[in-house]
Amino acid sequence: MAVDIKDLRGMNDAIAAKLHEKGIKNNEQLLEAVKTPAQRKELAAHCGVEARAILELGNRADLSRVKGIGGVYSDLLEKAGVDTVPELSQRRADNLHAKMTETNNAESLTKQPPTLKMVEDWVAQAKALDRAIQY
Repeated sequence: MAVDIKDLRGMNDAIAAKLHEKGIKNNEQLLEAVKTPAQRKELAAHCGVEARAILELGNRADLSRVKGIGGVYSDLLEKAGVDTVPELSQRRADNLHAKMTETNNAESLTKQPPTLKMVEDWVAQAKALDRAIQY
């Protein structure tokens, strides 16, 4: 399901406008445009930002392919140490759920933290997804 790039956490209006100039309007188009380090470097130059910033946005776009992970849960995953789909696919759901709960208790990111069943589903989805970004 396509997600508007403006809805990705970390996206600002200036970068979104530069991406629109390149015809990039949703997460799927962004993923296509940031697959390789060379593509990220070129896009970063166009946007006037570091390639690392483009990679972070690409990782957010990649995580948005997992049904149920929106902006807040994406933030929570990052703070719990998971910022890519390949990392998510390698996690044990019970350990990740515990870490996310601990992180949310400390930082109060959401009133409704994910359930263990949700995290199990995310890990399963991540395992089934093709790798979209080359590191």
